[in-house]
Parts: sequence; structure tokens; C-alpha cells
Amino acid sequence: MKVHAPEAILPTLTATVGVVLLAFWLATGPPSDLEPRTSGRDGTIDRSGQTARPEPGQPIAGPGTASDIPGQWPGFLGPGRDSIATDGPPLARSWPAEGPPVLWSIDVAEGYAGAAISDGRVYVLDYDEEAEADTLRCLSLDDGREIWRNSYPVVVAFHHGMTRTVPTIVGDYVITMGPRCHLACWDAATGKSHWLIDLERDHGTRVPEWYTGQCPLVDQDRLIVAPCGDAMLMAIDYRTGDVIWQSPNPKGWNMTHVSIVPMELQGRRTYVYCASGGVAGVAADDGTLLWETTAWKEINATSPSPVVLPDDRLFLSRGYGSGALMLQLVKTDSGIEAQSLFELTPKQFSSEQQTPIYRDGHLFGIRKVGAKTMVCLDLDGNEVWDSGGDRFGLGPYLFADDLLLILDDDATLTAAEATPAGYIRLARHKVLPGGHDAWGPMAMVAGRLILRDMTRLVCLDLRAN
Repeated sequence: MKVHAPEAILPTLTATVGVVLLAFWLATGPPSDLEPRTSGRDGTIDRSGQTARPEPGQPIAGPGTASDIPGQWPGFLGPGRDSIATDGPPLARSWPAEGPPVLWSIDVAEGYAGAAISDGRVYVLDYDEEAEADTLRCLSLDDGREIWRNSYPVVVAFHHGMTRTVPTIVGDYVITMGPRCHLACWDAATGKSHWLIDLERDHGTRVPEWYTGQCPLVDQDRLIVAPCGDAMLMAIDYRTGDVIWQSPNPKGWNMTHVSIVPMELQGRRTYVYCASGGVAGVAADDGTLLWETTAWKEINATSPSPVVLPDDRLFLSRGYGSGALMLQLVKTDSGIEAQSLFELTPKQFSSEQQTPIYRDGHLFGIRKVGAKTMVCLDLDGNEVWDSGGDRFGLGPYLFADDLLLILDDDATLTAAEATPAGYIRLARHKVLPGGHDAWGPMAMVAGRLILRDMTRLVCLDLRAN
């Protein structure tokens, strides 16, 4: 195509002028009347050049009221962080054809966030997609009506769900860890915000793939978290948000989906964490790094927490083509050494998401590879039994009133007798029609079982008549 000379020259002159003006702007800086951007829902930048910390709002009251029903499920895996309900009424050994009674149900954002329960209140860290905010919801255990909610703005895009974690309740406080590693403290009764820490911004955390699944731990009157940034573990005064100690992270290990586990080791309180590059134990009193091992590194993702066993042993498991490992912690002249006792292949045992349960001197868990059966292992790694034709998925399980309650991927609930002597299924029912990806941890108080699938939270009445 023929181009006339003026038409060809004009773009060249325009580009030249633009380059000159850009060079002048870079040399002199931006106009003084332009204000630096501040934090907002779109992840804007503060004056220091870092992503600014979101600010929680004021609680919004709802129509619900706290229940008089007694009982506590104060956080991840229950009172002992072992998936065992320690009190409550007798549970039904069979269910009617329509399944166990549904006391209430509510819609929730897509994800796997589980419930914590205390003083007749149910707490769930949800996500408000319209407001683009992590939202702590306080519900009545009686009927699921909302007592209050409070939130802080953060953009969380759908990445096989958005929510992941379970709140921790301690006294008058509720501690939450958001999907993008915002650690927050709220008043349990009113929903007022006490403080918020952005672990990514403030402590160098790398947000894990699929967001974090780490649930806060309160132990010995301190909040213990694993930022795996500047520090591997950190102790915080949960009342104020002040940091008490930080443990070193000399190898730069990153955060996984695992939650921290407390452990008594040779008369000393310690904390165990599975980070990206290995497993470590730190002292509870001052955060000293006591031992570490690279025998168990993250493969794609690690979710199950370590299971503490007698004789200073730890049982570790995961999915994604890997199996399980038994460690023993031994005191040597140079300190504490983590020795590998045995490994299990994926076909012997592997758990992709849920933490196995230690009970009656045995381990109970769902083996992901193959038939996806519930299995019972002795502490030498030998299979005692499996559930035969009863097959499961990646969902949670817990013990209550000597029953093993297991939730399948599609929200089918099974009640079984499960002891080292064997497995006997007693009841089974699909409790959420159309349910899928029902992987969130369950909670049990006073015969009420709270569970969820991807988009629905439900409270079932499992009490015997």
C-alpha cells in the first residue's frame, strides 16, 4: 500500500515526543499532588511499596442468639486435636430411611472451611464474594441463624475452592487464618476485631498453592503459627497480637497446608511442623530449633498433620503418589535426631488430605490408593483390617461415642463400629443431596454433627432416641 510522506512522518514525531516526555517525568518524579495508593480490595500498594494490610470492619448483627446447648469443639480436629469427641450423649446406631434429622443448613462460599463450636455458637470463616472479603460468621447452634459477622477485604479467586481453615476458640477470643495468610483475632461474643497480621506482608510468608490450610493452634496460653518466612514458627500473645518469639528458618522452608502439632519430647514441650523442605521441632518456651529432617519433604502438597505416638514417634502421611513414614526422635550426644523407622508405600497407606486418628494403640485412616478403604494399622505399619466393600474418598472422619463417622466425597455419611478387632458398618446415608467435594473437617457437640460439602453447611442430630 502506498503511504504519503506526511502520514509516515507524523507517527515518528509523536513517538519521539512521547519518549522525551517520559524521560523528563522519570527524571523529575511524579507530580507532587498525586497521593500514593493505599490498601483496598484490589491489592493496592502502601507508602512503603508493600501490599497494604486490610482493615477489618465493624461487626454486623444478625437475628440469631447463642444456644444453651453445652459442649466445646474449639478448633481443628476437636478438643484434643485428635478427631475424638470426648463427651456427649449416646448416639443412634441406626438411622431412618430418610437419614438422620437435619436441624439446619446454610449456604457457604465454595471451599472446605470447617466449624468451631463454643458456648452455643458456631464459627465459620467464610468468604463473601460480593464484598470480596474473608468473613467470620457466628451462628446459633440451635438453628443456624447468624448472630454476627465481621470481615476484612481481600481478593480470593476460586482455586478449587476458596476457604480452607477452621477457627480456634480460646476464652473470649476467636483466632482465624484466612486463605491468603491473614491471621486475625475477634471477640467471640460481639465479633469486634482485636488485631490482624498479614503473614505474607509482615513476615515474608509465601502463600501456598491452593491457599493455606493451616489452622491456628493455641497452646500454653499462646498462639502458635508457622509463617515459614522470616521465621519458621512464631509464638504470639493472642490477646494483643504481639510476637513473643520466632524460631529460625535457616533453609528457607515454605508454608504447607499442614497444621502445627504439640508434642511432649523427653519432658519438654515442643511443636512439630511439616514445612516444604522437611519436618522440624521447636521448643515451646523460646522457639529454639531442636531438630529437623529432610526425610519427609513436600510433594505437590502436604495436608495431613503429624500424628504424635508413644515413645517419641511421629507418623507422617500424604497423597500425590507418596505413602507414609514413621519417625522416632532419639537423644544423641549432638542433640535430637529424627530417625526413620519404616516407610509405607502408597498401596499400603496414603492420606491426601485428612489426618489419621490414633486410638486404642492403633492408627485409623482412609488409604487413598486403590479401593479407598478405611484401614486400621498397628504401630509397626502392619495392616490389621480394611473396610472391605465400604469405600470412601478424601472426606473427613472422627470418633464419637465409640462410633467412627466417615464422610465421603459426595456427602454420604457412614457410621461404623471400628476397633482393632474389626470394622462393622451400622448406618449410611447421603446427607447433602447433590453434594460433592465434601472434604471440610467435621465438628461434633452434644450429639450435633456439623459437616459440609463444597457449598452447603449442615447440622445433623445424631442422638439416640
